[in-house]
Amino acid sequence: MTSFHVRTKNTTELIDITSRVREAVEQSGVSDGIVCVFIPHTTAGVTVNEAADPSVRRDIVAELNTMVPFDGNYRHAEGNSPAHIKTSLVGSSVSVPVSGGKPRLGTWQGIYLCEFDGPRSREVTCTVLGG
Repeated sequence: MTSFHVRTKNTTELIDITSRVREAVEQSGVSDGIVCVFIPHTTAGVTVNEAADPSVRRDIVAELNTMVPFDGNYRHAEGNSPAHIKTSLVGSSVSVPVSGGKPRLGTWQGIYLCEFDGPRSREVTCTVLGG
């Protein structure tokens, strides 16, 4: 298991962590298996999506903010209910196959930390299992 931290800069953003996950897989020495990427936070998630066009990230953030507005009728005292809801929608982990010592993502795919309550320092945990 490997962990690393990511410093976010905005309230809501998607940060490409693909290279950091690749490093974790390479350091594990596992040639074939699976990598589980987990975010141990209730207001941040992780997803796999398009990495070639940065406008996709902006579109995802914009639509999540439309679906779950910041100014809803929420009861949570901390005022970050939208972040909790967005995290539930996106999820807190992804699993990616490992082959030849590398994550087997599609041509256009990347792995993203999804910040919904930033800016903060976020932890990402990668567990690589051989098969």
